[in-house]
Amino acid sequence: MKRILVLHTGGTIAMKEDSLTGGVSPDVSNPLMDAPIHIDEDVELIVEDIFNLPSPHMTPTEMLQLKERIQLAHISGVTGVVITHGTDTLEETAFFLDTTIGSQLPIVITGAMRSSNEIGSDGLYNFESAIRVAKCPEASNKGVLVVMNDEIHSARYVTKTHTTNIATFRTPTLGPIGLVTKHRILFMQELLNSQQIDVDRVDGLFPIMKAYAGMTGELFEALADSQIDGLVIEALGAGNLPPQTIEPLKKLIDRQIPVVLVSRCFNGIAEPVYDYPGGGIELQQLGIIFCNSINSQKARIKLLIAKNRGLTLPELSAFMEN
Repeated sequence: MKRILVLHTGGTIAMKEDSLTGGVSPDVSNPLMDAPIHIDEDVELIVEDIFNLPSPHMTPTEMLQLKERIQLAHISGVTGVVITHGTDTLEETAFFLDTTIGSQLPIVITGAMRSSNEIGSDGLYNFESAIRVAKCPEASNKGVLVVMNDEIHSARYVTKTHTTNIATFRTPTLGPIGLVTKHRILFMQELLNSQQIDVDRVDGLFPIMKAYAGMTGELFEALADSQIDGLVIEALGAGNLPPQTIEPLKKLIDRQIPVVLVSRCFNGIAEPVYDYPGGGIELQQLGIIFCNSINSQKARIKLLIAKNRGLTLPELSAFMEN
């Protein structure tokens, strides 16, 4: 018997559309709690309505609660976990769990782009698909998975790409690692191993700054005078910044504030290629950390985890670059 813990957290998948105003908002009760679903006879669901939050209301504190609940479930013999979640921050929760728990047991996160009473609602179908993936033996040792719209994505690389389309979740460059078909769960890619670090707190302030043409140093000056614990920058291209930003960034580096750089590009990786003022080579020489395979919101989660684990700056750099 497969024992699967279902953790409902809210989001569009648990909301209803108002027939008069068209607004979508949380219902008094989660419609998924009573929805008829088709599951195999060898599956036992343990269902908990742990939160009922719109996705933008999710914080690392709730992510930590999910992690701790899953770890307790694993000790008690649960063989898989399904989490329903709002799509706006789904990738961040998925990445947090992937980076702290990893492959201890299959963890599948799903959501919906259309609320439960809208025409073409996708929530119930995605929910059933997630259960099917969580129970299949091949889902083991693959980290946290995101299942939406008949596709299986790795939490490490998936991102939301469209505001309303049901095919919103995509993995840039690599594509999905598997498919959900009518009768089978197909995995077609294997992931490289990544380092997991467990944490018991999620303190600190870690802003994200996006670079743009003509950017000057004032915003970085303000951050250098603030009490931030780390900074993530969405840099230009392969990892470059306007030269006017360099001096205030040096102040952050001198204060031992970790500064992590990713590209603002949708595809590709950040790496120190260009050797001119503000180019990637100069940035790396200053001590800026290149995080070359994830987006800024995930880099922020990873930095938060590293700092709360108390990693030294060299350890943190190695973890972020991994």
